[in-house]
Amino acid sequence: MQALVGFGRTVADLAVTEAFYREGLGFARVAPPEPVPAWQADAMGLADRRATQLRMRLGGQTVTFLAVDPPGAPYPGDPAATDPFFQHLAIPVRDMEAAMAQLSRLAPSPISRGGAQRLPASTGGVTAFKFRDPDGHPLELIFFPDGVPAARWRDAPGLFLGIDHSAITVADLDAALAFLIGPLGLTLAARGLNQGPEQARLDGVDDPQVDVIALEPPEPAPHVELLHYRVPATKRRLSVGPGDRSATRYVFSAADMQGLSRRIRETGLAPQASADGTVIYCAGPDGHGFLFVRDQGLRSDGLPRA
Repeated sequence: MQALVGFGRTVADLAVTEAFYREGLGFARVAPPEPVPAWQADAMGLADRRATQLRMRLGGQTVTFLAVDPPGAPYPGDPAATDPFFQHLAIPVRDMEAAMAQLSRLAPSPISRGGAQRLPASTGGVTAFKFRDPDGHPLELIFFPDGVPAARWRDAPGLFLGIDHSAITVADLDAALAFLIGPLGLTLAARGLNQGPEQARLDGVDDPQVDVIALEPPEPAPHVELLHYRVPATKRRLSVGPGDRSATRYVFSAADMQGLSRRIRETGLAPQASADGTVIYCAGPDGHGFLFVRDQGLRSDGLPRA
Protein backbone atom coordinates (compact mmCIF):
# COMPACT_ATOMS: atom_id res chain seq x y z
CA MET A 1 0.00 0.00 0.00
CA GLN A 2 1.34 3.40 -1.01
CA ALA A 3 0.68 6.69 0.82
CA LEU A 4 -0.25 9.86 -1.08
CA VAL A 5 2.13 12.48 0.33
CA GLY A 6 1.84 15.39 -2.10
CA PHE A 7 1.38 16.75 -5.59
CA GLY A 8 3.52 18.34 -8.30
CA ARG A 9 2.92 20.86 -11.06
CA THR A 10 5.20 22.17 -13.79
CA VAL A 11 5.05 25.95 -14.17
CA ALA A 12 6.74 28.74 -16.13
CA ASP A 13 7.66 31.16 -13.33
CA LEU A 14 8.03 30.12 -9.69
CA ALA A 15 7.69 33.69 -8.40
CA VAL A 16 4.40 34.24 -10.23
CA THR A 17 3.13 30.85 -9.05
CA GLU A 18 4.10 31.52 -5.44
CA ALA A 19 2.34 34.88 -5.37
CA PHE A 20 -0.87 33.41 -6.83
CA TYR A 21 -1.09 30.47 -4.45
CA ARG A 22 -0.06 32.53 -1.41
CA GLU A 23 -2.26 35.58 -1.95
CA GLY A 24 -5.24 33.88 -3.56
CA LEU A 25 -5.38 30.56 -1.74
CA GLY A 26 -3.46 30.88 1.51
CA PHE A 27 -0.52 28.61 0.66
CA ALA A 28 2.77 29.10 2.53
CA ARG A 29 6.31 28.47 1.36
CA VAL A 30 7.95 25.39 2.89
CA ALA A 31 11.45 26.27 1.70
CA PRO A 32 13.11 28.65 -0.79
CA PRO A 33 13.38 27.47 -4.40
CA GLU A 34 16.02 24.76 -4.71
CA PRO A 35 17.54 22.57 -7.42
CA VAL A 36 15.77 19.29 -8.05
CA PRO A 37 18.08 16.53 -6.72
CA ALA A 38 20.02 14.83 -9.50
CA TRP A 39 18.57 11.39 -8.78
CA GLN A 40 15.02 12.71 -9.06
CA ALA A 41 15.76 14.69 -12.23
CA ASP A 42 17.27 11.58 -13.77
CA ALA A 43 14.16 9.47 -13.06
CA MET A 44 11.96 12.20 -14.55
CA GLY A 45 14.04 12.52 -17.71
CA LEU A 46 15.26 16.02 -16.81
CA ALA A 47 18.95 15.29 -16.26
CA ASP A 48 20.02 17.52 -19.18
CA ARG A 49 17.92 20.53 -18.09
CA ARG A 50 18.10 22.94 -15.19
CA ALA A 51 15.23 22.01 -12.88
CA THR A 52 14.22 24.12 -9.87
CA GLN A 53 11.44 23.34 -7.41
CA LEU A 54 9.40 25.33 -4.91
CA ARG A 55 7.55 23.51 -2.17
CA MET A 56 4.40 25.10 -0.75
CA ARG A 57 1.98 23.88 1.89
CA LEU A 58 -1.72 24.36 2.57
CA GLY A 59 -2.70 22.86 5.89
CA GLY A 60 -1.21 19.39 6.00
CA GLN A 61 -0.75 18.99 2.23
CA THR A 62 2.22 19.93 0.05
CA VAL A 63 2.50 20.90 -3.62
CA THR A 64 5.90 21.00 -5.33
CA PHE A 65 6.06 23.40 -8.26
CA LEU A 66 8.70 22.67 -10.89
CA ALA A 67 10.30 25.05 -13.39
CA VAL A 68 12.69 23.76 -16.06
CA ASP A 69 15.14 25.44 -18.42
CA PRO A 70 14.91 25.10 -21.33
CA PRO A 71 11.13 24.89 -20.91
CA GLY A 72 8.91 22.23 -22.36
CA ALA A 73 5.70 22.63 -24.33
CA PRO A 74 3.31 25.41 -23.23
CA TYR A 75 -0.08 24.64 -21.74
CA PRO A 76 -2.37 23.65 -24.65
CA GLY A 77 -4.79 26.24 -25.95
CA ASP A 78 -8.55 26.04 -25.35
CA PRO A 79 -8.28 23.49 -22.51
CA ALA A 80 -11.40 21.73 -21.29
CA ALA A 81 -12.40 19.56 -18.36
CA THR A 82 -12.63 16.62 -20.75
CA ASP A 83 -8.94 16.82 -21.73
CA PRO A 84 -6.98 13.75 -20.56
CA PHE A 85 -4.26 16.00 -19.09
CA PHE A 86 -6.80 17.69 -16.79
CA GLN A 87 -5.89 17.39 -13.09
CA HIS A 88 -7.33 19.69 -10.48
CA LEU A 89 -6.54 20.18 -6.82
CA ALA A 90 -9.71 20.44 -4.72
CA ILE A 91 -9.38 22.90 -1.85
CA PRO A 92 -12.08 22.77 0.87
CA VAL A 93 -13.04 26.17 2.24
CA ARG A 94 -14.75 27.29 5.42
CA ASP A 95 -16.80 30.00 3.71
CA MET A 96 -17.31 29.96 -0.06
CA GLU A 97 -18.31 33.63 -0.33
CA ALA A 98 -15.22 34.80 1.58
CA ALA A 99 -12.94 32.45 -0.37
CA MET A 100 -14.32 33.66 -3.70
CA ALA A 101 -13.83 37.28 -2.61
CA GLN A 102 -10.16 36.68 -1.77
CA LEU A 103 -9.52 34.72 -4.95
CA SER A 104 -11.29 37.26 -7.18
CA ARG A 105 -8.65 39.89 -6.39
CA LEU A 106 -6.27 37.89 -8.60
CA ALA A 107 -8.81 37.58 -11.45
CA PRO A 108 -8.14 33.91 -12.29
CA SER A 109 -9.51 32.40 -15.49
CA PRO A 110 -12.77 30.63 -14.63
CA ILE A 111 -13.71 27.15 -15.73
CA SER A 112 -17.13 27.21 -14.10
CA ARG A 113 -19.87 29.30 -15.68
CA GLY A 114 -21.75 31.72 -13.47
CA GLY A 115 -19.64 31.49 -10.34
CA ALA A 116 -19.82 28.86 -7.62
CA GLN A 117 -22.35 26.09 -8.22
CA ARG A 118 -24.33 24.08 -5.69
CA LEU A 119 -24.74 20.49 -6.85
CA PRO A 120 -27.86 18.46 -6.13
CA ALA A 121 -28.04 16.45 -2.91
CA SER A 122 -27.95 13.28 -5.03
CA THR A 123 -24.37 14.11 -6.04
CA GLY A 124 -23.16 15.37 -2.68
CA GLY A 125 -24.82 18.75 -2.24
CA VAL A 126 -21.45 20.53 -2.29
CA THR A 127 -20.86 24.05 -3.51
CA ALA A 128 -17.88 24.27 -5.86
CA PHE A 129 -16.06 26.55 -8.28
CA LYS A 130 -13.40 25.58 -10.81
CA PHE A 131 -10.77 27.94 -12.23
CA ARG A 132 -7.18 28.01 -13.52
CA ASP A 133 -3.87 29.19 -12.10
CA PRO A 134 -1.52 31.47 -14.13
CA ASP A 135 -0.18 28.50 -16.13
CA GLY A 136 -3.59 27.01 -16.89
CA HIS A 137 -3.61 24.28 -14.23
CA PRO A 138 -7.15 23.71 -12.91
CA LEU A 139 -8.16 24.17 -9.29
CA GLU A 140 -11.42 23.76 -7.41
CA LEU A 141 -12.80 25.46 -4.32
CA ILE A 142 -15.28 23.20 -2.55
CA PHE A 143 -17.57 23.66 0.44
CA PHE A 144 -18.87 20.54 2.19
CA PRO A 145 -22.17 21.28 3.94
CA ASP A 146 -22.23 18.20 6.14
CA GLY A 147 -21.34 14.51 6.37
CA VAL A 148 -17.98 12.79 6.61
CA PRO A 149 -16.06 15.26 4.37
CA ALA A 150 -17.26 18.24 6.42
CA ALA A 151 -16.28 16.48 9.64
CA ARG A 152 -12.86 15.67 8.21
CA TRP A 153 -12.07 19.37 7.76
CA ARG A 154 -13.99 20.82 10.72
CA ASP A 155 -10.93 21.44 12.89
CA ALA A 156 -8.61 22.69 10.15
CA PRO A 157 -7.64 26.36 10.70
CA GLY A 158 -8.09 29.20 8.26
CA LEU A 159 -10.34 29.97 5.30
CA PHE A 160 -8.63 27.59 2.86
CA LEU A 161 -8.37 24.30 4.74
CA GLY A 162 -6.07 22.02 2.74
CA ILE A 163 -6.27 19.72 -0.28
CA ASP A 164 -9.10 17.21 -0.09
CA HIS A 165 -8.34 15.37 -3.33
CA SER A 166 -6.86 15.69 -6.79
CA ALA A 167 -9.04 14.64 -9.71
CA ILE A 168 -7.82 13.49 -13.10
CA THR A 169 -9.79 13.10 -16.30
CA VAL A 170 -9.33 9.64 -17.81
CA ALA A 171 -10.29 8.33 -21.22
CA ASP A 172 -9.93 4.63 -20.37
CA LEU A 173 -11.62 4.12 -17.02
CA ASP A 174 -10.86 0.41 -16.81
CA ALA A 175 -7.14 0.98 -17.39
CA ALA A 176 -7.02 3.77 -14.81
CA LEU A 177 -8.78 1.65 -12.19
CA ALA A 178 -6.54 -1.34 -12.91
CA PHE A 179 -3.44 0.83 -12.38
CA LEU A 180 -4.59 2.64 -9.26
CA ILE A 181 -6.18 -0.33 -7.52
CA GLY A 182 -3.59 -2.86 -8.73
CA PRO A 183 0.04 -1.78 -8.28
CA LEU A 184 -0.86 1.32 -6.25
CA GLY A 185 -3.23 -0.52 -3.92
CA LEU A 186 -5.85 2.22 -3.60
CA THR A 187 -9.34 1.36 -2.39
CA LEU A 188 -12.54 2.14 -4.26
CA ALA A 189 -14.45 4.38 -1.83
CA ALA A 190 -17.34 5.85 -3.85
CA ARG A 191 -18.71 5.87 -7.35
CA GLY A 192 -21.41 7.95 -9.01
CA LEU A 193 -22.65 9.53 -12.23
CA ASN A 194 -22.89 13.32 -12.26
CA GLN A 195 -24.98 15.17 -14.81
CA GLY A 196 -27.47 17.99 -15.15
CA PRO A 197 -27.30 21.78 -15.51
CA GLU A 198 -25.38 22.36 -12.27
CA GLN A 199 -22.63 19.94 -13.34
CA ALA A 200 -22.54 21.56 -16.78
CA ARG A 201 -22.00 25.01 -15.26
CA LEU A 202 -19.40 23.69 -12.79
CA ASP A 203 -17.34 21.93 -15.47
CA GLY A 204 -17.89 24.49 -18.23
CA VAL A 205 -19.08 21.63 -20.45
CA ASP A 206 -22.41 21.33 -22.27
CA ASP A 207 -24.66 18.45 -21.13
CA PRO A 208 -21.98 16.33 -19.41
CA GLN A 209 -22.36 12.82 -18.09
CA VAL A 210 -19.31 12.10 -15.97
CA ASP A 211 -18.42 9.09 -13.85
CA VAL A 212 -16.89 10.32 -10.58
CA ILE A 213 -14.88 7.68 -8.72
CA ALA A 214 -13.14 8.25 -5.38
CA LEU A 215 -10.10 6.10 -4.58
CA GLU A 216 -8.50 6.21 -1.16
CA PRO A 217 -4.95 5.55 0.06
CA PRO A 218 -4.50 4.53 3.73
CA GLU A 219 -5.43 8.06 4.86
CA PRO A 220 -8.71 9.39 3.36
CA ALA A 221 -7.38 12.89 2.66
CA PRO A 222 -5.97 13.69 0.30
CA HIS A 223 -7.31 11.06 -2.06
CA VAL A 224 -7.57 10.40 -5.78
CA GLU A 225 -10.64 11.09 -7.86
CA LEU A 226 -11.26 9.90 -11.42
CA LEU A 227 -13.42 11.86 -13.88
CA HIS A 228 -14.57 9.82 -16.85
CA TYR A 229 -16.73 11.75 -19.30
CA ARG A 230 -19.21 9.53 -21.08
CA VAL A 231 -20.57 12.68 -22.76
CA PRO A 232 -18.85 14.56 -24.26
CA ALA A 233 -16.26 11.87 -24.80
CA THR A 234 -12.58 12.62 -24.26
CA LYS A 235 -11.02 12.99 -27.72
CA ARG A 236 -7.85 15.04 -27.32
CA ARG A 237 -4.58 13.14 -27.22
CA LEU A 238 -1.28 14.65 -26.13
CA SER A 239 2.06 13.28 -25.07
CA VAL A 240 2.96 15.21 -21.90
CA GLY A 241 6.42 15.02 -20.36
CA PRO A 242 7.36 16.16 -16.83
CA GLY A 243 8.93 19.35 -18.24
CA ASP A 244 5.79 20.42 -20.14
CA ARG A 245 3.63 23.08 -18.50
CA SER A 246 0.50 20.92 -18.49
CA ALA A 247 2.33 18.22 -16.52
CA THR A 248 1.04 17.24 -13.10
CA ARG A 249 2.13 14.61 -10.62
CA TYR A 250 0.82 12.64 -7.71
CA VAL A 251 3.60 12.02 -5.18
CA PHE A 252 3.39 8.71 -3.33
CA SER A 253 5.69 7.13 -0.80
CA ALA A 254 6.39 3.42 -1.07
CA ALA A 255 8.38 0.88 0.92
CA ASP A 256 9.11 -1.78 -1.70
CA MET A 257 10.37 0.16 -4.69
CA GLN A 258 11.55 -2.87 -6.67
CA GLY A 259 8.26 -4.67 -6.16
CA LEU A 260 6.31 -1.55 -7.11
CA SER A 261 8.34 -1.12 -10.29
CA ARG A 262 7.71 -4.75 -11.23
CA ARG A 263 3.95 -4.45 -10.62
CA ILE A 264 3.76 -1.29 -12.72
CA ARG A 265 5.61 -2.95 -15.60
CA GLU A 266 3.14 -5.84 -15.46
CA THR A 267 0.37 -3.36 -16.37
CA GLY A 268 2.24 -2.46 -19.57
CA LEU A 269 3.55 0.91 -18.34
CA ALA A 270 7.21 1.89 -18.25
CA PRO A 271 8.45 3.20 -14.87
CA GLN A 272 11.82 4.96 -14.76
CA ALA A 273 13.93 4.56 -11.61
CA SER A 274 16.78 6.68 -10.29
CA ALA A 275 20.20 5.07 -10.11
CA ASP A 276 20.07 4.84 -6.32
CA GLY A 277 16.57 3.29 -6.32
CA THR A 278 14.97 5.99 -4.18
CA VAL A 279 12.68 7.45 -6.86
CA ILE A 280 10.42 6.04 -9.57
CA TYR A 281 8.60 8.15 -12.13
CA CYS A 282 5.79 6.78 -14.27
CA ALA A 283 3.22 8.18 -16.66
CA GLY A 284 -0.17 6.62 -15.95
CA PRO A 285 -2.55 5.19 -18.57
CA ASP A 286 -3.68 8.68 -19.66
CA GLY A 287 -0.28 10.35 -19.24
CA HIS A 288 -0.71 11.81 -15.76
CA GLY A 289 2.51 11.76 -13.77
CA PHE A 290 3.16 9.56 -10.73
CA LEU A 291 6.29 10.13 -8.67
CA PHE A 292 7.12 7.46 -6.09
CA VAL A 293 9.66 8.09 -3.33
CA ARG A 294 11.07 5.56 -0.89
CA ASP A 295 9.41 6.19 2.46
CA GLN A 296 12.52 5.76 4.60
CA GLY A 297 14.10 9.04 5.61
CA LEU A 298 11.37 11.30 4.26
CA ARG A 299 11.38 14.98 5.08
CA SER A 300 8.34 16.58 6.70
CA ASP A 301 6.99 17.43 3.23
CA GLY A 302 6.99 13.81 2.10
CA LEU A 303 10.02 13.96 -0.20
CA PRO A 304 13.20 11.96 0.37
CA ARG A 305 16.16 13.60 2.06
CA ALA A 306 19.02 14.57 -0.24
